Amino acid sequence: MYRDTYKRIEREYEQKRNIANQKYRELKEAIYASTPRLREIDVEIAKLGIKSAKLSISTANDKEQIAHELKAQIDSLKAEKEAILKQLNIELRPQYSCEKCQDTGFYVENGTTHMCPCFKQELINESYSKSNLYKLKEESFDKIDMNLFSDVACPEKYKTNISPRDNMKKIIEFSRIFIENFNSPKQKNLLFTGTPGVGKTFMSSCIANEIINKNYTVLYQTSSLLLNSVFEYKFSKDESSKELYNSLFNVNLLVIDDLGTENLTAAKFEELFTIINSRLITQYTKTIISTNLSLEELAQTYDHRIISRIMGNYNILRFYGDDIRLKKK
Repeated sequence: MYRDTYKRIEREYEQKRNIANQKYRELKEAIYASTPRLREIDVEIAKLGIKSAKLSISTANDKEQIAHELKAQIDSLKAEKEAILKQLNIELRPQYSCEKCQDTGFYVENGTTHMCPCFKQELINESYSKSNLYKLKEESFDKIDMNLFSDVACPEKYKTNISPRDNMKKIIEFSRIFIENFNSPKQKNLLFTGTPGVGKTFMSSCIANEIINKNYTVLYQTSSLLLNSVFEYKFSKDESSKELYNSLFNVNLLVIDDLGTENLTAAKFEELFTIINSRLITQYTKTIISTNLSLEELAQTYDHRIISRIMGNYNILRFYGDDIRLKKK
């Protein structure tokens, strides 16, 4: 199953690249027709490039001087071409969906070929067909309406003198710092706690989208489905489940939503601890956990090993206020 998924995504990338290259060729021909000088420049550059290549195997005494002259001519032609395109306000190059790999799924760095994060993300999304990323990918910080959060503090109700609006500003600040320092081993993970409907899932998805835009991989899932997938792998051992299981430990950002809603068993406790603890050992992976439970309820529900890892390695942010979903209706 995994091999079939890989091959299908590979074909999709080839198709995307072919479409981008075809559009580029059509654009170039249209520009050549309207501005013939650009075609002339490209032909001249190609001819000079051939001369330069032949010169590399030449034994002529003035080889270096000729090479210098050829380079100067090529540079001059490129500058002229750039000036014409700038005047036309045209960027003449293929428009790939991913510039890092140019829609091939792979890129070369320091002489080594690597799978592009965009390709890895497609594999994760396909392997985890239940992924919440599909429905949350449109969420962003720009869509946060601060007017939905009261600017009136309510110590009796929320046990703090900070208003829900000021609290949300603080949470946004912590979230942006998390994104900015994502690749730093010193950056702590995030725990979002609070009652339903106060913005935890929305904030998690905003962060997830920013991280994806920075070419990192993200896996976003509820704790119940995530732990169920672990046991699917344990019992089935098929390649698709294996790839998903490995991604729980290796994906750049793992978002565990709704911690506390899963069917609790000793085996699931152990798997959850393994995931959380292993990701702490791997310095360059980060985790966001959101839960409707308070810290006290978490301590009563989960093994002390899980709680100690969270308390020591997560920035704990409490969400509170009126149910936003009700206000939007």
